Amino acid sequence: MSTAADLSSFGLTGGSFITVLTGAGVSAECGIPTFRGAGGLWRTYRAEDLATPAAFSRDPRLVWEWYDYRRGICAGKQPNPAHNAITRLDGNLSNFLLMTQNVDDLHGRAGTGRLVELHGNLFRARCLECGAVDRNLPVPLLEIPPRCGCGGMLRPDVVWFGEALPEEAIRLASEASRDCDLMVVAGTSAVVQPAASMPLLARQAGAHVIEVNPDPTPLTPFVDLHLEGKAGEVMPGLVESILELVTP
Repeated sequence: MSTAADLSSFGLTGGSFITVLTGAGVSAECGIPTFRGAGGLWRTYRAEDLATPAAFSRDPRLVWEWYDYRRGICAGKQPNPAHNAITRLDGNLSNFLLMTQNVDDLHGRAGTGRLVELHGNLFRARCLECGAVDRNLPVPLLEIPPRCGCGGMLRPDVVWFGEALPEEAIRLASEASRDCDLMVVAGTSAVVQPAASMPLLARQAGAHVIEVNPDPTPLTPFVDLHLEGKAGEVMPGLVESILELVTP
């Protein structure tokens, strides 16, 4: 898609509320592995064996070593054209919100400020004693496991298997999904809940939904438009088309 005429039937205006939902596919284009599945082994462990409260209680040092390894990989990657295109929306729209399932901080590093990180952020840690959040942990860590200023142990500020998503993140994402005029869903398999339900909430509330993905997903039959391709290849042109319609 390269012209605003392709979106003209959506009725977008300068006051339209536009949301974006991104998933692992956007990060994968930067060379960040998913850390899950048959190819997601670290040493002899799978992500499912380490990203749990029980694993952290049993061996916090092992879990932090894995997360520090992941942080090092992510810190060495740069935002791709999809991240940068989304940042253009954030900078040019009065009503915008990004919801991401990714924890790699690439959207934040690209400059997107209005975002909800549904699954947390690898570069934040939360104290198990006082609840304080530390956003300035060095890469790599100077001590494992890291400690809070109060002396309590820090844990990665991410959502582990078996944990509920943060209530505030779900509230913001759900409200935005119900209130938006357009939702763009990029690089997600549309199977991980509750994020996968956000486009359906938007559709039920009357919003248009565009999906950007190399392959069809369970969401595809319900969207207004499926754009086949990688997010980094499709999003710049799509964002240009949106901005042509909604900005003077």
